[in-house]
Parts: sequence; C-alpha cells; structure tokens
Amino acid sequence: MISFFDKKGQVLKFHFKLSRLLNILAIFFMISSFFPSLTYAHAYSASYTNIKMDPEKTEFVFSIDTLSIIELIENIDKNKNNELEKSEMKAENHELEELVHHHLTLDLNNRQQEPTLEKMVIEKKEDKIFLTYYLTFPAFSAGDTLSLNDGLYVNDPATNYVNLISFEFAGTTGQAILQGKERTWTILLTEAQEEQPQDGQTAQPDESSEQENQLEAAPAEETSNSGWFSFFKLGMLHILTGYDHLLFLLALLLRKQTFKQYAAIITSFTIAHSITISLAVLGIITLPSRFVEAVIAFSIVYVALENIFRKEINHRWGLTFLFGLIHGLGFANILKEMNIPKADLAVALVNFNIGIEVVQLALVLLVLPLLTYMFKLKSSGLIIKAGSIIVAALGAFWLIERLFT
Repeated sequence: MISFFDKKGQVLKFHFKLSRLLNILAIFFMISSFFPSLTYAHAYSASYTNIKMDPEKTEFVFSIDTLSIIELIENIDKNKNNELEKSEMKAENHELEELVHHHLTLDLNNRQQEPTLEKMVIEKKEDKIFLTYYLTFPAFSAGDTLSLNDGLYVNDPATNYVNLISFEFAGTTGQAILQGKERTWTILLTEAQEEQPQDGQTAQPDESSEQENQLEAAPAEETSNSGWFSFFKLGMLHILTGYDHLLFLLALLLRKQTFKQYAAIITSFTIAHSITISLAVLGIITLPSRFVEAVIAFSIVYVALENIFRKEINHRWGLTFLFGLIHGLGFANILKEMNIPKADLAVALVNFNIGIEVVQLALVLLVLPLLTYMFKLKSSGLIIKAGSIIVAALGAFWLIERLFT
C-alpha cells in the first residue's frame, strides 16, 4: 500500500479516478434535483365534489381516495395493508364522519350549513379505491352566496392534494378546482334577466318567458380556482407530481443528440399525449388504469436500456410518440371523473395541456445546459450508463409494483 502512494504516476491516476467519480455524482444529482422525487409514494391525493342544487335540497357527493383517508386518520388501517376495509370503516365510523364535518364546510351567506350524512360507500374508479360521502344540505336560491371550504391537508405545506368540483344549478353547470393554498370556492347564485319586449310590445306571461326566467349559477368574481386558469394550474401540478412522466423525459434526454432531435422528441411527446388525453376524457378510448400505469413504467425501463446498449440513437421521436400516447391516458385519469360538460370540455383540455407543456418545457430548458456540460466531459459515457441504470431500476420497481400489487 505504501509503495502505491510513493509512485507519483499512480497517485495522479488515483486522484483522476476520484475526480471523475465526483463529477459523475455531481452531474447526476444536479439533474435529478430538478425532479421532485423519484421514489414511489402517494403521488397524487385527489377528491371529487359534485354539488346538485334543487329547489328542495342540495345534494352533495364527495369522493376521496382511500390512501388519503389512511393518511388523514391515524391508525385507521389496522392491518397496515394500505387498504380501507369495511371492518375498519365500521370501527372508525365516527372519525370518518368527523373528517368531513370538520374539514369540509358549505356556507350560505357566510353562515355554515349543517349537512345530513345519508351514507358512506367504498367505490372503485379507474382501478383506484375511493370513499364516497353522500350528504344533503338545505336548498339554495337566487341571490344566495355559496362558499365551499376544504381544509383537508391544509397544514401540510408540501401537499399535492386537489379537490375537483362540479356543480349544477337550474340546468347550469360549472367546474372549479381547489389546490395548494386556495381552499375556498365561492359563487353567487343569480337570476337570469327576463327578455325585454321590443317595438313597444307588452311582454305576455307565456310558457316560453317562464323558461327564459330560469335561475343560473354565475361566479361572484373571477377567481384563480375557477375557469380556464384552474385547469392550467391543474396541468402544471399534475406533471410536477407525475414522477414517472418526468423520469421518462429524463431518460429520453440523457443520451446525447442534436438540438433538432431533442425538439422532435419534445414535439412528438406533446402531440401524442394531447391526442390521448382528449380521446380518453371524451370516452372514445378506455383502457384499464393498471395496464396504462404498467406500460408507463415499462417505457421508462425500455428507454433507459436503450441508452445503455444501443450505440446509435436515431428516430427516437417515433418511439416517444408511441409511448406518449400511453402517457396521455395516464394524464387523463384525473379529468375523467369530473364529468365536464362538452360545452366546457375544449377550454378545460386546452388549458390542462398548456399547463403540462409549460412545466415540461421549463424543466427541459433547465436540464439541457447541465446535459450539454456533461457531454463535454471525458466521463460522459460512464455518467450516461450510471444514470440510465438508476432510471431503469426505478422503472422496473414501478413496473413490478403496478403489475403485482
């Protein structure tokens, strides 16, 4: 050992190898830092609220995934299998009721309304298990201000929880999204204006005029949790918490290519997932969620292995397009449960897609300079292989988990 360090050439060689190893670790961790977390977790906590206002009562249906229930109510999962069972529901029935009564409130003109819990049901939607609460509230009428306050996960600054709201009032429908720090949604229920008589004629109280005088729901003011901007933000949040989508993107960029090739990859991925998001939300294409999620994991493994074993990478945009179609089905799952009316669907889809693309483009612009620097290093080949092995291992873990759990 002493003779090794006595030789100047060997000492220099040792320091060179150490420096190269540190460069590899530094570059990979700098790239990885732009991706929130690459380990599997409860990636997306989602709930769905449907409010239907009739002259006699207000029907309120609230669905939340059972993994969120397990996180929110300590020790409810007695057998620690990450599933909410009927026996566990029965044992913690009071806690389940209090969860909604304390954290989800509906106010009429700033006065909290008391709901009646009709029933709680475990339901399966898109291979995901939800607990659905069926409640009734007093009726609302024109001139009332309605406010929904969602306090779930409100003390968790890093939460990715989102509540997707659909409402119906006198034949008028709308949507809103509560996420991040914005946890209150408010609308003013207004009465449609009666059509004014023309040419000096006197309006007659016939059947058609009564129909024109129907009540409709309109936002009290334009807020960031209603309208197009809410879907834009939802798209941004969805891609940021879609760690598998981000890892797939990293794997695509990790191999050295020309700027034209990179542009073709990003464009083909954008077009592909935009197509299948639209088709899935419209109900034209339906595939089992477990299959979709497994193929997404497989796409990560495939691209990472291609980085390791293929000497030349050509026409990657075609492969990206094919896998992008499947990734789009994964993006679409959260919108499918909202039952968005066709009249509002185009705006929702366009802005949801734009939100995804803004974050995707921002991440690419941040990562590419690091990759450009890495490709200039003599050890770039080793970095690509080491990074691709890690990416392939994570993808394989997700693939096995999604196929067999």
